Amino acid sequence: GTRISEETHLKPKPMIEIGGMPLLWHIMKIYSYHGINDFIICCGYKGYMIKEYFANYLLHMSDVTIDLSSSTLTTHKNTAEPWSVTLVDTGIDVGTGGRLRKISQYLNGPFCMTYGDGVSNVNIKQLVNFHKTTGTLATVTGILPNTKFGMLSVKNGLVTEFAEKPRNDTSGWINGGFFILEPEVIDFIEDDSTFFEDGPMGRLAQSSQLSIFKHHDFWMCMDTLRDKKNLEKMWQDGNAPWKVW
Repeated sequence: GTRISEETHLKPKPMIEIGGMPLLWHIMKIYSYHGINDFIICCGYKGYMIKEYFANYLLHMSDVTIDLSSSTLTTHKNTAEPWSVTLVDTGIDVGTGGRLRKISQYLNGPFCMTYGDGVSNVNIKQLVNFHKTTGTLATVTGILPNTKFGMLSVKNGLVTEFAEKPRNDTSGWINGGFFILEPEVIDFIEDDSTFFEDGPMGRLAQSSQLSIFKHHDFWMCMDTLRDKKNLEKMWQDGNAPWKVW
């Protein structure tokens, strides 16, 4: 989160708010819409803030009566989601692969995995069904991001074509997160310092165990303050493509 330090010096990156709710909440709402309501959150930097958020979530989402004389709290009109959230302190200086190793005891079958800073309208049900047909240990959602700069086509020292921020051609697929992984993937992770995107993904690919689910629609990662402002504007304008619920 160093590139958005204006926010992350106070809170973990997934807790940066869009439309008054943490980005993490938006990601979980995407999964919940597709019927996935059991979550394991790998907490790291300022992870206590994530724990406190969910510890108080029911209180925040309900009308309550607090009887001070009997020290009881009664909830009314509970609008909280039907989520089961396991929060695991996976450490500070730990790679993304290392964090998966630390939650292995909570895994009992294929599971979804994604990062805490990207939103998309990817169809999770289709992603899961696609993975089931591949026979591989891992499936990654591939996306074609818009480039940040206009592209020039050049021939003999002259510009023959200019495209303003074009979408990459089909050779430009990148890792958009939103993985489906089999528990055996944990065996590809050496230690806590391992980043999943380094050795493990490469070895999975070399072993023909990494499939790609191609997503041609909306995806956006919140890397900078500008990204946050763009996501906020989409939400406020009622034009947030990731809001599938």
